[in-house]
Amino acid sequence: MKRIQSTPGYQIVEDWFTSLGNRPFTFQQESWQRFHEGKSGLVIAPTGFGKTFSVFFSVVIHYLNHPKEYGDGLKLIWVTPLRSLAKDLGRAMSEALAEVGLDWEVGVRNGDTSVAERQKQVKRMPDVLIITPESLHLLFAQKENTRYFKYLKCIAVDEWHELLGSKRGVLTELAISRLRYIVPGLRIWGISATIGNTDEALEVLIPYKDVAKTIVRSQKKKKTEIISIIPEEIEVLPWAGHLGTKMAAQLIPIINESRTTLIFTNTRGQSELWYQVMLSVAPDLAGQLAIHHGSIDMELRNWIEDMLHTAQLKAVICTSSLDLGVDFKPVDTVIQIGSPKGVARFLQRAGRSGHSPFETSKIYFLPTHSLELVEAAALKEAALKGVIESRQPLVQTFDVLVQYLVTLAVGEGFLEEYVYQQVKQTFAFSYLEREEWLWILRFITQGGDVLTAYEDFQKVVVEDGIYKVKNRRIAMMHRMNLGVIVSDPMLKVKFLSGGTSGW
Repeated sequence: MKRIQSTPGYQIVEDWFTSLGNRPFTFQQESWQRFHEGKSGLVIAPTGFGKTFSVFFSVVIHYLNHPKEYGDGLKLIWVTPLRSLAKDLGRAMSEALAEVGLDWEVGVRNGDTSVAERQKQVKRMPDVLIITPESLHLLFAQKENTRYFKYLKCIAVDEWHELLGSKRGVLTELAISRLRYIVPGLRIWGISATIGNTDEALEVLIPYKDVAKTIVRSQKKKKTEIISIIPEEIEVLPWAGHLGTKMAAQLIPIINESRTTLIFTNTRGQSELWYQVMLSVAPDLAGQLAIHHGSIDMELRNWIEDMLHTAQLKAVICTSSLDLGVDFKPVDTVIQIGSPKGVARFLQRAGRSGHSPFETSKIYFLPTHSLELVEAAALKEAALKGVIESRQPLVQTFDVLVQYLVTLAVGEGFLEEYVYQQVKQTFAFSYLEREEWLWILRFITQGGDVLTAYEDFQKVVVEDGIYKVKNRRIAMMHRMNLGVIVSDPMLKVKFLSGGTSGW
């Protein structure tokens, strides 16, 4: 097969890069070549290196080279774990499409999407749909949903390292298995920052034996500067059980010296507390300090993100809602308050500053108690040596599987044997036994062995071999409550020498 560089589609995209004063990275070109060859795969690159365009332009170039292979409708599904990513991604994609001369529509579908916009999408899907795993499953709960995916060419899973090892990752695995059934030639691509178990991450995302798959890695490394904030008097720092607020005053010089600062906390309650503490320590920040987390109203979250883009905020106290992917150029400093619970997450948050391959990310670590001084030293050494923890995939998560089957039954209904084979091909349920499968079917149709007397647990009925939900109230309740209950993560403490000290 000829090299991608010799195709007209590549020349159009390369000219676009040139017009911006840039040129594609080697790993981006490799991604485009592998897609050109018909492969699926996983792109591994540090934050801020253009991972999005490595996969997005793979589809664009392929379309420009083979327009007759595409129909009028949804061509690319882009799965993203966070709502805050969608707006930024959609803007970047739309601008790039307009500048290369494509009139594709980029749509967003998540919890923030209005009813009017969802109804518009049901009538005619956009060419590119940015969606969360839960909203993708909600599409499967629509009647006659197969028609949405008739011309789908690729599903891209953004920030796969964040989904891997969670029930939302299992939702994604099941969604891919469903789409492969509807579109047998579907290309599957994942995008990830560096993780410890890269090969396993690829296997979980694409466990299918009939799919040619590859890993594309960026050889360039991101420069990161890690600075610990030490109390002026060591007695100020307690041994445990505190939130570090006594050191709040030490953050003010850092904020003043920076253009814009993101201050990461681990919980919404902690972010609310720190917002009040920072205003009490530095009243001058009023109007220049904001707070961002998942429970903030959508309009306010959008306003804060716009203010970050235009450098009109001095600092934002946030949670994981701003962890991933969002490119805020004015942000030049990040502060992590307390343990980030992992090297990968710490470096991910560091990458929110200096969001460019040619800039150095700067992150400060503020320990909330004395033992976290040791963690600060460990983070620095791990980052220096490139030691990143693995993300362990989940298996046999039957609560997710039960929900998925009811979702299919609410939508078009399903034939038991076909879906069983689809589910068995996923990594999460590759060890599913026939007896377990039959128990799950009894559970969704009869309430299992102990709940047969309760009508609410008899959700699914079987007609002519098709499992379906006929009760409109049950269907409505299922759509309203679709999602997974994420359990508290377990952390394994591991020595660099190889041993562990427990959970």
